[in-house]
Amino acid sequence: MAKAKEWAVINVSGKDRCGVISDISGVLAQNDVNIIDIGHTVIRKMFSMFMIVDIYQSGVSYRELKGMLCALGEKLSFDIEVNRLEDGVDVKSITSKSENRYVLSVLAHDRVGMVYDISRCLSDEGVNILRVALVARDKLITIEMLVDIGGKSADDVRHLLSGKGDSFGLDIVFLREDVFKREKRLVVFDMDSTIVDAEVIDEVAKRTGIDCEVKALTRQAMDGEIDFKESLRKRVGLLSGLSELVLREVYDGLRLTTGACELVRALKVQGYKVALVSGGFTYFTDRLNDVLHFDHVYANKLVIKDGKVTGEIDGDIIDERRKGEIIDELMREYGLAREQVVAVGDGANDRQMLQNAGLGIAFNAKDALKKVSSGTISKENLVGILDVLGVKD
Repeated sequence: MAKAKEWAVINVSGKDRCGVISDISGVLAQNDVNIIDIGHTVIRKMFSMFMIVDIYQSGVSYRELKGMLCALGEKLSFDIEVNRLEDGVDVKSITSKSENRYVLSVLAHDRVGMVYDISRCLSDEGVNILRVALVARDKLITIEMLVDIGGKSADDVRHLLSGKGDSFGLDIVFLREDVFKREKRLVVFDMDSTIVDAEVIDEVAKRTGIDCEVKALTRQAMDGEIDFKESLRKRVGLLSGLSELVLREVYDGLRLTTGACELVRALKVQGYKVALVSGGFTYFTDRLNDVLHFDHVYANKLVIKDGKVTGEIDGDIIDERRKGEIIDELMREYGLAREQVVAVGDGANDRQMLQNAGLGIAFNAKDALKKVSSGTISKENLVGILDVLGVKD
């Protein structure tokens, strides 16, 4: 008969095949051995499993159980190792230990030392890594880590990781585990410098000889230095008298950000609702929607009369506050919890949008947006959002 409070650790590895977990758990069940914790993974067709078991109520001894499992390993051509759990460990401490768990997604083009860089950073800060998985999407690598930050402030850890990500050349998204696990159903994108690889109004200004003035106002608005509404009205006013033909030329010259088309289409295939919420203009968002087929599109309407831009905007301006309101309206329309919503943007006028979503991603972003985001993704890694959401190829 097993002694009171006797636990064992079982490690299993070998070439993956159907039924391995069933075979091993069957031996345990037949001998009244309770599984306290279990984890397994399959990497390149190689199976690995870790178990903690309680043999307190079992009718067999630790030695007998070890013999059974080792014999099963020989039969299955698997390596099965059984060891006693160290003395002094209480099963309650295993099953109910207080943890402050977050999911860390690290994205970059493959290079040597990625895992070391981030794991050393976490170790230096006393953050414990509980689980690691790796996903490859063409040349883009995503390392997903489940970590326990203990008594540390999540904001402090997020700030640290943001700085380390910049220095290591890694994109990092940091999200509470329960929020990460919640199924996402709505993704909301900004347009300029996010879905489209340009600030559209700056491109228009280039063709009118006022690009310096317009670019300065755009930069100040995106960095949060001046009010977005004020900036937009001034920029649009400078376009007064512009031919509509110039707008068409600008649209024809626009390029989608690398990965944008693949990202939006993959989300749609997976059943996500996808929205475009822009502080730009319907002239461009409507045409872009003909290509990407968003479920919802919001933007400002330029007033055009007799083929000329009047320098006015029709209706309310979509600014930072309005972007946040749109997130809330879409949540209510689809009956979603905040944790099911993702927002992606690049500028200060996207702050409220990101804050109102469960997962806010700062894309190739200004510092003002990074401070309120769940993490950052750089320009070449937009499609990596699929990995952050767990969307498979």
